[in-house]
Amino acid sequence: MSGRFDIEGTPLEGLSVVRRRRMGDERGWLERLFCSDELEAAGWIWPVAQLNRTLTAKRGTVRGMHLQHPPHEEAKLVTCLRGEVFDVAVDLRAGSPSYGHWFGERLSNDNASSLLIPPGFAHGFQTLTDDVEMLYVHSAAYAPEAEGGVRADDPALRIDWPLEIVGRSERDANFPNLKSFQEGSKT
Repeated sequence: MSGRFDIEGTPLEGLSVVRRRRMGDERGWLERLFCSDELEAAGWIWPVAQLNRTLTAKRGTVRGMHLQHPPHEEAKLVTCLRGEVFDVAVDLRAGSPSYGHWFGERLSNDNASSLLIPPGFAHGFQTLTDDVEMLYVHSAAYAPEAEGGVRADDPALRIDWPLEIVGRSERDANFPNLKSFQEGSKT
């Protein structure tokens, strides 16, 4: 347990749920979204290279499963600022005993939770409400040449999305399945 955060491990080594503790009174509250010193207990050991904010308009939309290939791999701290998502990380670290396994967590402003995703994991989410805003803290700047991912609907992953998928980008829909991703990473 850290000062402003409660850190919970997951079945996937290195992947953590971070619960923010709000301090408040009758005026409202304050919560810390990021603190490198306190999040070191959850495994955040990198400098912050980039912050991104997204808006996803429609409930049921899936974004992902995204990652950056070496040497541009990145850690992410993912937070839902408005609405609710089912946030998912898939272990794609070569040689990992949990390779191809996924973990999902509901993130929302109300539950004050984030997912800390280490390098080597693909990340995605499904919106459970309309007008979802997300905030990402990245350990590396975006490198288009290092972009990659796997299909969010790959039967081999068996991700249990809570809703029917109603929207995806063309890029996300055309990511390889897990088997093709794995074969491509061996070459």
